[in-house]
Amino acid sequence: MGIQKAQQEVDTWIKEHGVRYFNELTNMAQLTEEVGEVARIIARRYGEQSEKASDKDKDLGEELADVLFVVFCLANQTGINLEEAFEKKLKLKAKRDHARHQRNEKLK
Repeated sequence: MGIQKAQQEVDTWIKEHGVRYFNELTNMAQLTEEVGEVARIIARRYGEQSEKASDKDKDLGEELADVLFVVFCLANQTGINLEEAFEKKLKLKAKRDHARHQRNEKLK
């Protein structure tokens, strides 16, 4: 599924299962919460912190999908086509960052 299709699917879900979009500030707080859940899994599963028993069954993919869902909500309610924005960003990063990363001694 492409980004534009995913945005449409989220909008359909909101219209069929939700009452309305939460306001932008509420969604921003929700996004922060979801990113925190991703960070908790990464820190404990791949970092130096020990993983709590209650976290062992957490699905990283599901948590990342929660992040995407809220990002799509924010994009929909602010009129942003994320597919276009992402393509534009990739072009910018390729132009701006290619040589910088190639010359980075820390990455060799």
